[in-house]
Amino acid sequence: MTNAHYPNLMQPLDLGFTTLRNRVLMGSMHTGLEDKTSDFPALAEYFRERAAGGVALMVTGGFSPNMEGWLYPRASKLSSKREIERHIQVTNAVHSEGGKIALQLLHAGRYSYHPLSVSASRVKSPINPFKPRALSEWGIKRQIKAYARAAKYAKEAGYDGVEIMASEGYFLNQFTCRRTNQRDDQWGGSVENRCRLPIEVVKAVREAAGEDFIIIYRLSMIDLVEGGNTWDEVVYQGKAVEAAGATIINTGIGWHEARVPTIVTSVPRGAFVKVTERMKAELSIPVITTNRINDPQVGEDIIAGGQADMVSMARPLLADAHFVNKAAEGRADEINTCIACNQACLDHTFQLKRASCLVNPRACHELELKFEPTTKSKKLAVVGAGPAGMAFATEAARRGHTVTLFDSASEIGGQFNMAKKIPGKEEFFHTMRYFGKQIELTGVDLRLNTRVTARDLLDGGYDEIIMATGVSPRVPSIDGIDHDKVVIYKDLLSNDRKLGKTVAVIGAGGIGFDVSEYLVQETSPTLDTEAWLEEWGVDLSVSTPGGLVEKKPEPPARTVYLLQRKDEKLGKRLGKTSGWVHRASLIDKQVQMIGNVSYERIDDDGLHLTVGDEPKTLQVDHVVICTGQEPLRELQADLETGGATVHLIGGADVAAELDAKRAIKQASELAASI
Repeated sequence: MTNAHYPNLMQPLDLGFTTLRNRVLMGSMHTGLEDKTSDFPALAEYFRERAAGGVALMVTGGFSPNMEGWLYPRASKLSSKREIERHIQVTNAVHSEGGKIALQLLHAGRYSYHPLSVSASRVKSPINPFKPRALSEWGIKRQIKAYARAAKYAKEAGYDGVEIMASEGYFLNQFTCRRTNQRDDQWGGSVENRCRLPIEVVKAVREAAGEDFIIIYRLSMIDLVEGGNTWDEVVYQGKAVEAAGATIINTGIGWHEARVPTIVTSVPRGAFVKVTERMKAELSIPVITTNRINDPQVGEDIIAGGQADMVSMARPLLADAHFVNKAAEGRADEINTCIACNQACLDHTFQLKRASCLVNPRACHELELKFEPTTKSKKLAVVGAGPAGMAFATEAARRGHTVTLFDSASEIGGQFNMAKKIPGKEEFFHTMRYFGKQIELTGVDLRLNTRVTARDLLDGGYDEIIMATGVSPRVPSIDGIDHDKVVIYKDLLSNDRKLGKTVAVIGAGGIGFDVSEYLVQETSPTLDTEAWLEEWGVDLSVSTPGGLVEKKPEPPARTVYLLQRKDEKLGKRLGKTSGWVHRASLIDKQVQMIGNVSYERIDDDGLHLTVGDEPKTLQVDHVVICTGQEPLRELQADLETGGATVHLIGGADVAAELDAKRAIKQASELAASI
């Protein structure tokens, strides 16, 4: 039966020997639950919930076919019969909900973070201290056998298929590209030789697993690095692996060492779909597209337009396990949208921590964070409708508590109302849309434009009071801080203050970087995919190796100086997977980043400072202050004196930076326990 809301996205896909119930693939993400046997019950529940949420086919995090391909010592692998049993609980959980699941076979090659790493040639990765050993002929054949063995074990464990990871700069991708393959034997040189290994791997996997087994091949369609493949070489590889026995071709975009962002918030939705569309015209098997598809209408348009046969969504299904069912039932406004911040998923992964999600802290913690119906309903007051307040109020109300949510502002969102104005962070709006809908559905009594007092709360008969009042900007003690040139970041973003053409930003934390991006860009390049591609030098026709061309950034809207007291690289403490994007963007916009600064005074001549031991005056029109925050707790003392039970959450508890990840997690955990 045709779905009334998204008829193409929800249409089944017949693979011949099996049928997928819709066109949504949950792409591979390493969660940190794959590495220990003791974590497999949690991994099973994580996948079970997403299968119950309607996903047709999901792909696990990467499992290496042997120790040489480990991402790091003792990381996930499937190379022994002893390892099969732990996987059966995962596949059983998925199949119990009508879903299908494939195990990703990921050999890290020179990305292996250990001294046993191997690759096509002895060429070190710029993001890894270990130099790989170049494989011998015998060594290459051992790797092929390892892939086949792992696929056989995956089938015995109940997996419906495997995904062979040959993109993002991993092992097989290293063989296909001249950048990393400097061999002159039958495994290097010509495109036929460079693609020989992945072709042999696909053949061996097909032979080991049989015909009734899904083989997804993750093909790097645009490498985004110098020395990457040309389009003709990518097409050759796609056709060759199809002939070798692949069932589906999945799209890979960019290497991990690429200096082009591919998944952060500033990347336009579906920015790379055109490369998949071109590949689809070359092949007869289904093709999957990926990257920054976080809305069911985007997926529907892609499938309806014939650009791909399926869409891969990874992080969007961390954010909302029930994404697919909500879309199918016409409840897209209830989807908790992924905002591509990377703060709790990829940043955690690269720190060897368990992944989760900023907007959904229950992700990968399904066995620990449960919102069971309360056995004793309480009357609760929540002060502050920012991320923490909204998260607590809606989850507590869903459990059966009576919740009143107060805020002095005219709209919900708190600090997110400022964040959504930063170029590349417009999608923060969707988190407020989601919580707004949840406030409506859970029956939270929302009272905006209400500056509640301690006496109001004490007289209200509340069992407990939750303070989610947020933060106030910290104002440094600098001579002239009251000068007309000085603007506090909150006033700039909340009131859309118009500033002059030369601005100094004091404070280079996350807020300082955001404010600098706001100041140098009049409009966001995310509004225009073509402008964004030009900004980052991406050629989707892949007419050059790797698809790189000269960057053409728009001129900055104004001259900006970004300053900090610390004598260290600016942005050092930003997120690992997104911080470099912010730095690169500001460099392209000619922002002058200066550390080791002492601030002397602000006057009509500008900002007087000392850089190291050298006095300097910046003749600026305005100085924006981004020097941190203080918690807002003005009601706490009177409430506690009056005998109220008070909980502090979010910025009212800890005001370090604007940490929405911590705020929503803390609020959710309190809501689950109260």
